[in-house]
Amino acid sequence: MTLHVLATGPLVTVQDRGRTGYAHLGVPRAGALDAEAAALGNRLVGNGHDDAVLEVLLGGLTVRAGRGCWVAVTGAPAPVTVDGVPRGHVRAEWVPEGAELRLGTPGSGLRSYVAVAGGIDVAPVLGSRSTDTLAWVGPPAVTAGAVLPLGRPLAAPRPLDTPPVPRPGPLRILPGPRADWFTADALDVLCGSSYSVTADSDRIGLRLDGPALRRAREGELSSEGMMLGAVQVPPDGRPVVFLADHPCTGGYPVVAVVEPADLGRCAQLRPGDEVRFTALPPLPHLPAPGAARD
Repeated sequence: MTLHVLATGPLVTVQDRGRTGYAHLGVPRAGALDAEAAALGNRLVGNGHDDAVLEVLLGGLTVRAGRGCWVAVTGAPAPVTVDGVPRGHVRAEWVPEGAELRLGTPGSGLRSYVAVAGGIDVAPVLGSRSTDTLAWVGPPAVTAGAVLPLGRPLAAPRPLDTPPVPRPGPLRILPGPRADWFTADALDVLCGSSYSVTADSDRIGLRLDGPALRRAREGELSSEGMMLGAVQVPPDGRPVVFLADHPCTGGYPVVAVVEPADLGRCAQLRPGDEVRFTALPPLPHLPAPGAARD
């Protein structure tokens, strides 16, 4: 079973839940930026949690089914047609053999996910089928003319599922490991200001424009490990929220870390969209092992 790619938009990649356990070798995790949307698509067509989907930036994808298959489109609500006939969003749709599935440009959000029964069965690299756009580990970006193999469907599609409901409001953060490299009011500035998404944002990071965060400590920071959701601050003081293809190490200080449950929203923010932050309560202090308790 195969999908024949006839056209793509700005960027189409294969993504699953990511490539974990290789950061010490300099290999980013990658994976679907909007993990909840990708997981929903897999559930709708009867796939497992680890099956790969297509992540489609701003629509424009057209594929032809080598054989009939169930398909679900989730994430950014792009118009969906099969041989020119409108089909639904966030539901399993049957695509007959030889029919063409097309995604238009979404009216909101950035990234749509196309899940196909059986999953996109390209060869895994280091245990994952995800494409990393920083080091280009994994399968190459999907281009017109590509033929994508599909796995064997394992379960019947679901007629209904509950799409994730985005949590409104600011992105929640905790102080980062290098918050002391900034002035005492840095987190207040970050949480009290409005930032806008810049056009150079991508799968590596959400780059923001707004009030600069001022350093209290000058000099160079030795490169150290970076994590998904880290809010790194380069010399211009404008924060960058690291996303799935972030580098494994970095030398700019991390002032905060975004709550993991809010990262899917970052995947759907367009250039010019407003971003605000709010501080979470500090994590409770855990007693050392064997310490006396009241």
